[in-house]
Amino acid sequence: MQASVQQRIAQLERELHRHNHLYYVESKPEISDYDFDMLLKELETLESQYPELVSANSPTKRVGGDLTKKFPTVVHQFPMLSLSNSYSEEEIKDWEQRVKKLVGDEVEYVCELKYDGVAIGIRYDNGQLVQAVTRGDGAQGEDVTANVRTVKSVPLVVHGNFPESFEIRGEIFMPQAAFEKLNAQRERDGEPLFANPRNTASGTLKMQDSAVVAQRDLDCYLYGLYSNSYLAEGHFQAVELAGQWGFKVPKPEKRFVELHRNVDGVMDFIHYWDKKRAELPFDIDGVVIKVNSYKHQQNLGFTAKSPRWAIAYKFKTERVQSTLLSVDFQVGRTGAVTPVANLEPVQLGGTTVKRASLHNADQIEKYDLHLLDKVFIEKGGEIIPKIVDVNLSERQHNARPLVFISHCPECDTALERQEGEAQHFCPNDVGCPPQIKGKMEHFISRKAMNIDGLGAETIELLYDKHLINNVADLYDLQYEDLIQLDRMADKSVRNLLAGLEESKNVPFERVLFALGIRFVGETVAKKLAQALGNIDAIAQASFEELIGIEEIGDKIAQSIRQYFTVESNIEIIQKLKNAGLQFEMEQKELVGDVLKDASIVVSGVFERISRDELKALIESYGGKNVGSISAKTTYVVAGENMGPAKFEKAQKLGVKILSESEFFEMIGL
Repeated sequence: MQASVQQRIAQLERELHRHNHLYYVESKPEISDYDFDMLLKELETLESQYPELVSANSPTKRVGGDLTKKFPTVVHQFPMLSLSNSYSEEEIKDWEQRVKKLVGDEVEYVCELKYDGVAIGIRYDNGQLVQAVTRGDGAQGEDVTANVRTVKSVPLVVHGNFPESFEIRGEIFMPQAAFEKLNAQRERDGEPLFANPRNTASGTLKMQDSAVVAQRDLDCYLYGLYSNSYLAEGHFQAVELAGQWGFKVPKPEKRFVELHRNVDGVMDFIHYWDKKRAELPFDIDGVVIKVNSYKHQQNLGFTAKSPRWAIAYKFKTERVQSTLLSVDFQVGRTGAVTPVANLEPVQLGGTTVKRASLHNADQIEKYDLHLLDKVFIEKGGEIIPKIVDVNLSERQHNARPLVFISHCPECDTALERQEGEAQHFCPNDVGCPPQIKGKMEHFISRKAMNIDGLGAETIELLYDKHLINNVADLYDLQYEDLIQLDRMADKSVRNLLAGLEESKNVPFERVLFALGIRFVGETVAKKLAQALGNIDAIAQASFEELIGIEEIGDKIAQSIRQYFTVESNIEIIQKLKNAGLQFEMEQKELVGDVLKDASIVVSGVFERISRDELKALIESYGGKNVGSISAKTTYVVAGENMGPAKFEKAQKLGVKILSESEFFEMIGL
């Protein structure tokens, strides 16, 4: 029996790796997303039943689940030196002359895009991904293997005539669409927006929960092959070779990489991308030029800090001047008030810019902004243009200082600014129209209740017609109320009502996310629901209980506690309960009851299984996962690197500590 299961697992792994490569690297999918998900689900089911057959590079690792408290430091086998930068064409020409002086006139140059991301080195043994390490200081970096495994364009296994062991290097980045999507979600959740894709990619790779990393849609290009022997004649040929093995490499047909025999070709590449970079779906900050021949590279050697055979040309950050005409103060779903500058239209990065973010009152104060100031606008790594300076020499003598408002522009409530907060907030969350409509738009969104037939425009219409004033009112809507409205025909009304009825089957963790509790995003809602089980337990949880749950710190715990002290929130939840929404976790069918009523803390790193898989096993045998050790804890399942504080507390309270093997023995696996 186990042999046939092992064969099926191996077959599913091969199939899923192939389809993943076709989709994310070749952009030539052969099956639908649904069919792919069904294959993945089958593999996940088999792996949960036979955890001893799970391979380190299983396609299921793409969704993450491993938790890392600390990233071990790894010494690079081949140092990851940074490149020397140039900002002028003269410097590139001087570099070319130095190269020719040392190796002669017959030189080829590889031109590549300089991706604005995080440098990574990934090692493969026998075609299997075994380790991924950041650049660090060039001599040593951090092991982020679990997180890199979730990047779908990084192959977990390669194919073709590859050497027994090699390293490939490149850049992991966050595409602009993924960055915009993430910031839009953070704005809906009332969380601070990330500054730019590069910093977000870097921070994501250092996250402790690889499941969160998997949701961030990171991407990469890999292009530098390293081994104990030369794998090709030169760098350009090595890139082609890596593409044959299944890596996502820069393609010559897209002009992402080109081979040139003189500096004129190099300059043409630089000029082309200086104009075209705004059209790319990811950020670049320059171009990298390398001597192609590995033999020439060896002869040119290195300085103390960088290779002599490569140089980076950095594009200048685009900056334009415009006139600050006025400022709008926008109120978000959480009540956060954001100033947005209205500008005289100006061209920047291939688009017409009319507005720029001012972020908060501190930003206005920093630049001492006055109306009709001549201001400098940049995009740089930002998606949204921002004001970066003021041309004081052109300020008018009678210019009026820009003053941050004291009252909400929508409901005239006095604004508040908590200590340590950057933004001002309107506290009138039950009477301020943008907050009311924003909460409802969040509630119906795809990752929350996902209600068919309802969108932002319909919410606006229903609110303006006084049919809804909070999310619970949606479930009181009747056919007769809706059919009278503009743009609402019989079919659209029936679709809307059917969508509301269907939403009553949405699982508890998504309902919890849909409530819009400040700082409770999709992942936190899932952790809360899994840890406490139902809305009443969450409402009654103490501060200590909440911070004991993974992903929940002081700020989130305080926000949750605050939410359940507001009477109107309690009333809305009760109305939603009465309407039939799900407010407790669905009871899963148990594999066994050996852990029935046991409260178990999982700590450390495990060999046979990830932490999330271990927690799923605990629940499937009747146990309950808890985040912190107390007198009520039944067991601690301890892996490697269990925290000394947890170990000491467990011993002090007399809580039994199980090793990984003892746990599996207990449940009979």
